[in-house]
Amino acid sequence: MSDARGMSATSAFSGMTRVDPVVFRAACPDCRARIELAAGALRLAIGATPRTTFYSFTCPECGAAVRKPAGERIVELLTGGGVRTLRLHSTV
Repeated sequence: MSDARGMSATSAFSGMTRVDPVVFRAACPDCRARIELAAGALRLAIGATPRTTFYSFTCPECGAAVRKPAGERIVELLTGGGVRTLRLHSTV
């Protein structure tokens, strides 16, 4: 039987690696600022067609509400990075 009392925090977590938060780069079409946003600052809406699939955020520089189309690759990156997603169509 193993006794965990002799185990240090360092050895207990030695196999874990530090994961940095995901940061997405975007550009504001209003003020042209190039910004970095955390996953929590973005929203992804997946519509029934590619034309109704988009991501949105508020520009931290000028406060503009920005909405941009999201193709398959962008959807994949945003969902993989933890961006909150809203499905606008039924998957049934």
